[in-house]
Amino acid sequence: MKTNPPFEFIDFRGILGNAENVSVIFKLYCLTVMTLVAATYTVALRYTRTISSGDMYFSTTAVCITEVIKLILSLGMLAKETGSPTRLRNSIVEHVFYSPKELLKLSVPSVVYAIQNNMAFLALSNLDAAVYQVTYQLKIPCTALCTVLMLNRSLSQLQWFSVFMLCGGVTLVQWKPAEATKVQVEQNPFLGFMAIAIAVLCSGFAGVYFEKVLKSSDTSLWVRNIQMYLSGILVTLIGVYMTDGEKVLEKGFFFGYTLWVCFVIFLASVGGLYTSIVVKYTDNIMKGFSAAAAIVISTVASVILFGLQITITFASGALLVCVSIYLYGIPKQDTSKLTLQDADKESKQRLITV
Repeated sequence: MKTNPPFEFIDFRGILGNAENVSVIFKLYCLTVMTLVAATYTVALRYTRTISSGDMYFSTTAVCITEVIKLILSLGMLAKETGSPTRLRNSIVEHVFYSPKELLKLSVPSVVYAIQNNMAFLALSNLDAAVYQVTYQLKIPCTALCTVLMLNRSLSQLQWFSVFMLCGGVTLVQWKPAEATKVQVEQNPFLGFMAIAIAVLCSGFAGVYFEKVLKSSDTSLWVRNIQMYLSGILVTLIGVYMTDGEKVLEKGFFFGYTLWVCFVIFLASVGGLYTSIVVKYTDNIMKGFSAAAAIVISTVASVILFGLQITITFASGALLVCVSIYLYGIPKQDTSKLTLQDADKESKQRLITV
């Protein structure tokens, strides 16, 4: 039985092909990679912003480099999809150089995603990775609300219940944020929370907007990604100039870069693209387990690396969030089919009685 994907992910199943007859081992592989990428990215970014020795790099340049790598990867995927250099060139000319309106349309999510990615750096500079991972799950109700308003979809009563449960769990986590004893840099938890709030709003709107654009035409996913990343590179370069322009000119674009920083950029670049590919092979419940497992891994890593002190409110809130993610991913029952089945059973019972 097929299930509808959760609202925080775009439904790429029709775009990328049929996901049936996939082995359980491959599904577990997809689940494992999704979980490790989400957890490792959060922990590694937190490490580079708080504990890693050396000069602090400019987060705006990291976001810009991420967009460049995503563009290169998308070009590679489009080349594989078209099958020849000639068709690749024709596709790029048609959808990029001769489609200024489409580029303008895709500049909207690129601007929003640029803001979201910069907010992630700000949030993880002021909040522990585990606290961030739990709080960032607010993207689920935000995306759900955007889906209802922009795509005219509906949520089941269980999904609405899980949304309120998730908000309650995040409230407990933020009520008295857990502290990390090994982090010596000055932090502002309120600023970190506000950064996450902006990030989840951006994530919800941009994700649903991009899904709406994808479903409005038969244009390839990779073409759409290329259009968006071209705009994203321009937007992030403007962000570099406005935020760190003088410092970048003085110290260099790659000032403060280490292997850890490069690893964070790699995870940010590959993570989103990989998720969009493997999401077709997993169902809602597996994605819920993935998000919950990422929270657990981030928490364990934070205790080991950052000396995170687990409190009762944090543990209770994190548990509520994990349960709510699972409930949200449970597929809605098709009541029309159930009604028809009940009616059929009733008619058969009447015939038996007669």
